[in-house]
Amino acid sequence: MEAAGTTFAYRQLGAASGVPVVLLNHWAATLDNFDPRIVDGLARTRPVIALNYRGVGRSGGTAPVTIGEMAADMVAVIRALGFREVDLIGFSLGGFVAQQIVVEHPELIRKLVLAGTGPAGGKGIARVGPVSWPLMIRGVLTFTDPKTFLFFTSTPNGRRAAKAFLERLKERKADRDKPATITILLRQLKAIHAWGRQSPQDLSIIGKPVLVANGDNDIMVPTPNSIDLARRLPNTELVIYEDAGHGGIFQNHEAFVEKAVAFLDA
Repeated sequence: MEAAGTTFAYRQLGAASGVPVVLLNHWAATLDNFDPRIVDGLARTRPVIALNYRGVGRSGGTAPVTIGEMAADMVAVIRALGFREVDLIGFSLGGFVAQQIVVEHPELIRKLVLAGTGPAGGKGIARVGPVSWPLMIRGVLTFTDPKTFLFFTSTPNGRRAAKAFLERLKERKADRDKPATITILLRQLKAIHAWGRQSPQDLSIIGKPVLVANGDNDIMVPTPNSIDLARRLPNTELVIYEDAGHGGIFQNHEAFVEKAVAFLDA
């Protein structure tokens, strides 16, 4: 897809009609990091479009270092795809981008789902790097995918969920996306840190229906940020999953899909 002066990689599946659901993913994620169970669950009754940011995976250009740039790119892609109104699901970094989009282009968004994310200036967001690096190093030293430690709790339930999630991400064998690079990881981290340090936005202006979801023990974007979002957004539902971390929607994918579909259908 050509938009905003470069080429963007995306995947579209699901029904041919209905309000499209656009998925925005996490830090250093490619198209292969969208949970297949969530994508497939949403796609049973509606078009689903998973997007890559500029410079990520098979998308062209250089990864932006601000959330505003990422939001502008995603708006350009949505419009280039011919959509006049979409539902937006943003996970983690994708939730930051989704908030920026709905603040600047409310006419483009019908409903919003914000998962494992938080508001500009939110508690602990500027410390994503210092929190994540030791766990990434632990992953390297133990030959374990760092998402095991970053996205899930250390309880038996969390470890089982991590293993199942990582196996699901391997299910696609053909047409896989290019993996993210360390350069992408570092440039996106600059954008995350800036989001965490900037002044809070006036979220009361967002009149769209919003579903906020997280685990009760998110160490990357601390769970109080989800509670803060629900308090500040005027038309919100809040779901907090027990014994779950940053990837609470992956650990509880069946319950999340059921909730998200009901929310989008209402």
